[in-house]
Amino acid sequence: MSKVALITGTTSGIGQATAQKFVSEGWKVVGTGRREDRLGKMSEDLGSDKFLPLNFDIRETHHIDEMLNSIPEPFKEIDLLVNNAGLALGTAPAQSSKLEQWQQMIDTNINGLVSLTYKVLPRLIEKKGAIINIGSVAGTYPYPGGNVYGGTKAFVNQFSLGLRSDLHGTGVRVTCFEPGMTETEFTLVRTDGDKKASDKLYEKAKPLTGKDLADSIFWIATMPSHMNVNLIEIMTINQSFGPFQVYRDN
Repeated sequence: MSKVALITGTTSGIGQATAQKFVSEGWKVVGTGRREDRLGKMSEDLGSDKFLPLNFDIRETHHIDEMLNSIPEPFKEIDLLVNNAGLALGTAPAQSSKLEQWQQMIDTNINGLVSLTYKVLPRLIEKKGAIINIGSVAGTYPYPGGNVYGGTKAFVNQFSLGLRSDLHGTGVRVTCFEPGMTETEFTLVRTDGDKKASDKLYEKAKPLTGKDLADSIFWIATMPSHMNVNLIEIMTINQSFGPFQVYRDN
């Protein structure tokens, strides 16, 4: 019998590649996303018997019960939750940022993630399943303009550790998966569609790809059940750590 993964944010990037990877390895995938046309295309490409599209905005937490209850029997027994849906908005310093963008990041990256996790936990405990939360190196290493985005990803890290502690003895595994620079639509969303800014960021950097990360996520999900990866941090070889900022008031 095929295992089932519930993956949020499957209409692009890491989520899409992860859904494709799991289906190719014989899993069934329940994939959520805001763009109905892309979900429909994925269902066509991957097969409706293997990929169940759920057109759903993770911020609409009042619809989570309705969404979960709509899942048909072949997909209902969830073995793995991949909390991938998330975004960054804006690159301005805190004092020039837009409050509505901060609130949208909090609603998506924190509120949506914890609400869905809370609702799926009973199924995961029953199946002795696993949770993989997609964080970011931005939750550990701050950079100018990272402000609330980095804060939300730091929360994902700490929430994952808390889940791991609370789920002790249940058999449920919990991992915080923290990628660095990855070429997806991430920067296009962050810069309101500025393709030049996106191209400039990734130019000659040989960034990670969605497929790179999907392969790693699948490896974590399919480890022996007595092994837990608490935290994994992955960067392209061409990305590392910068010096501290020093302001010199002359």
